[in-house]
Amino acid sequence: MIIPIEPVASGPAADNGPAVQRDIQHYMRPGTLQLGSLPPLSLYIHLPWCLKKCPYCDFNSHEWRSGDAQSGLPEERYIDALVADLEAALPLIWGRTVHSIFMGGGTPSLFSPAAIDRLIAAVRARVRLEADCEITLEANPGTFEKDRFRAYRAAGVTRLSIGVQSFDDRFLRALGRVHDGDQARAAVAEAAQAFETFNLDIMYALPGQTLDDLDRDLRTALSFSPPHISIYHLTIEPNTYFAKFPPAIPEDDTAYAMLDRISETTGCAGMQRYEISAYAQPGHACFHNTNYWQFGDYLGIGAGAHSKLSFAHRVVRQVRFRDPARYMDQALAGHALAQDNEVRRAELPFEYMLNALRLREGFALQDYMERTGLPLSTIAKGLEMAERKGLITRDLGRVVPTELGFDFLSDLQELFLAD
Repeated sequence: MIIPIEPVASGPAADNGPAVQRDIQHYMRPGTLQLGSLPPLSLYIHLPWCLKKCPYCDFNSHEWRSGDAQSGLPEERYIDALVADLEAALPLIWGRTVHSIFMGGGTPSLFSPAAIDRLIAAVRARVRLEADCEITLEANPGTFEKDRFRAYRAAGVTRLSIGVQSFDDRFLRALGRVHDGDQARAAVAEAAQAFETFNLDIMYALPGQTLDDLDRDLRTALSFSPPHISIYHLTIEPNTYFAKFPPAIPEDDTAYAMLDRISETTGCAGMQRYEISAYAQPGHACFHNTNYWQFGDYLGIGAGAHSKLSFAHRVVRQVRFRDPARYMDQALAGHALAQDNEVRRAELPFEYMLNALRLREGFALQDYMERTGLPLSTIAKGLEMAERKGLITRDLGRVVPTELGFDFLSDLQELFLAD
């Protein structure tokens, strides 16, 4: 699961035709924003196939059936397309250092360690990576094989993110997962031996789940001493199987009690809730996702991948073609972009707050000006209203969500919508 905001989301397909291919001069022309410096840059790589589409999933993921092709998953061609996509985008990030790489899906661990090794090597050959660049791979216990995780580590992956969701077979069946509790425990144990840092994805407020059930999942998860846990409330998203056939999920009061239990239990284990859904041991916060939340830049390559890129006078969002087959055709022809749009000045305050207010430590007002190129007057009204409602505190140039603001995050973020 992609942890904070989806670089790859569902919704209307953007596959009508390639976006106009522009050269770097188009992005560097004068504009209304004034960005004094560029934020850190991350690279997101989307690997879109999975064994089975989960009923709650609204990501751009596609079931891979063994009969889809005689030779199996098209690893070679897809990586060729990713490399072509990256090379076409290089002028937009020329000279910039990549601080983190996140391979999400789908189920990236469907790709062989040899394919991941080739992909990472191709990236290293084309962009400058930070010396301690965080390289994350999402993995599914249903694709787990003994020593496979160690092979990913040898290929250059530094951090594994394991989509456990639950250790209880009842809830795994309800969620349509392809693994069982034993496979989940085996995968986490292997990750703990192979990696210095790793993440567990857990879900709560599941169909039929009680507080006692949640306690058992948390105890199991924490028994592995994970450096990081991402814990998500099951939500019913549009255009999913659950949207058509919604399951009976716990009432809101029970879900709030579950969240309180999660915060209490992880806190007792020495983990800090540094973001609305993320808990980490000191020094193990996910840099890649933190960069999203701090309104950093990310180049997204792969089927349906989204990018957010900053230039001296504008912020740009891009989307690649969603359908994997079409993406490969278009990327190999040098036309992977389906959408390329400049973010309107009036939309930037909300876009920034949609991310930054997810962080427990909030944000510095100076960072707002540097990341958006806008003056503080553009958020003054929203800040005053949020402070009056008790949703934020302001001190020494920093804005921090209160407990109330964290509990009613959507209400807080909406205060910064353009009129």
